[in-house]
Amino acid sequence: MPTGRDEAADGRGREPRRVTVVPGGPVLVEGPVELCLDDGTTVVSDRFQVAVCACRRSRTYPFCDTSHRRKRR
Repeated sequence: MPTGRDEAADGRGREPRRVTVVPGGPVLVEGPVELCLDDGTTVVSDRFQVAVCACRRSRTYPFCDTSHRRKRR
């Protein structure tokens, strides 16, 4: 069962990743990250922080492009 902690190659535990849910916005994840999508593909980002889209309106899904800020008509 996952513990929420990454394991180093030598078996020592590392600090847990910080995940921040932004109300009405993206999910911010400390990077680097590997995202496993529902279609089985994997997307990798080496950035220090990644904004993951929560609204599914992003043209760069699974990454946020601030589409959640656009007004609905």
